[in-house]
Amino acid sequence: MFQRIINGLLVLAPVALFLEVSGVGGHSLVFVVSALAMVPLAAVLGRATEQAAIYTGPKIGALLNATLGNAAELIITIIALREGLDEVVKASIAGSIIGNILVVLGASLLLGGLKHGTQRFDRSTAATNATLMALAVIALVIPAVFALGSVGGEGVEGASRRPSKKDIEFLSDGMAIVLIVLYGLYLLYTLRTATSTHAGVEGAHVETPSMRLPVAIAILAGSTIAIVVMSEILVGAIEPTAADWGLTELFIGVMLIPLVGNIAEHLVAVQVALQNKMDLSLSIALGSGLQIALFVTPVLVLAGALMGQPITLVFNSYELMALIGAALIAIFISQDGESNWLEGAELLGLYAILGLAFYFVP
Repeated sequence: MFQRIINGLLVLAPVALFLEVSGVGGHSLVFVVSALAMVPLAAVLGRATEQAAIYTGPKIGALLNATLGNAAELIITIIALREGLDEVVKASIAGSIIGNILVVLGASLLLGGLKHGTQRFDRSTAATNATLMALAVIALVIPAVFALGSVGGEGVEGASRRPSKKDIEFLSDGMAIVLIVLYGLYLLYTLRTATSTHAGVEGAHVETPSMRLPVAIAILAGSTIAIVVMSEILVGAIEPTAADWGLTELFIGVMLIPLVGNIAEHLVAVQVALQNKMDLSLSIALGSGLQIALFVTPVLVLAGALMGQPITLVFNSYELMALIGAALIAIFISQDGESNWLEGAELLGLYAILGLAFYFVP
């Protein structure tokens, strides 16, 4: 019955496209319809991800889901960057990382724990992802410290020397290259360990796929394209809708755009957590955040340089506070290899606190 309702909601995708093209209804209607249309599309993406993970193992399956899910985020932010919305882009980057750790992981732990009690996962894999996330956050903090600090020596006029905007741009470009290299090494490590682990358990694996791997990959690609289209429509409606509701640009970038743009990962991670597949759920939540920090962010920096719209990795103090807090709690959660519904509630509670803080930031 529930599956029929979800499948029926697929009709909302062409309805949202019609409303956008025809101009019928207001921004709020387009926003609501396109947001609801993401739910069945994410469910289709989740089903295909599960099937692909049976063939490839949870690590590669989660990597596939994160990559396809973040394709929408990358496209949306490149378009925003081309239009000169630097602050919205940086807020969206911070919000995506925060949302994946606090919302996606939090909802997965909460609902999975309520259904199954204490759930277990591979502590080694989770710790590796959490450590890389902490490293990425430290890297994102450095440009802000560099921009705000001053060098101890004295300049020509006797004043302390501060880095120029060009210096900060060069630092951001160099960091982007290093982060991409680290992401490449992370992929190499993930693929090698996933192949050896999957080969070791393949004979004992009893779950039978209901679709062939090429079909699952085709559905993954098709649903991702549909999600990208819906994301474009939805993000286009966010700013005028939020303006009508009196929301700030920072709140839009940190809270609204990532929450909606990453809805695919949100629903898929929760879906597999409810099936007690916590390795896959954690890999999606943390892996997607890692991909944003180590790949999407540096790609945006380099793309901005190529487009003549240079963007620096200088985040404001509110964004840095949220990033550091999210990274720390991810490390704590991954230490014991077990999770429960209370830990999920704690993550969601922190997200609610941050949401209140960003709402009241002038």
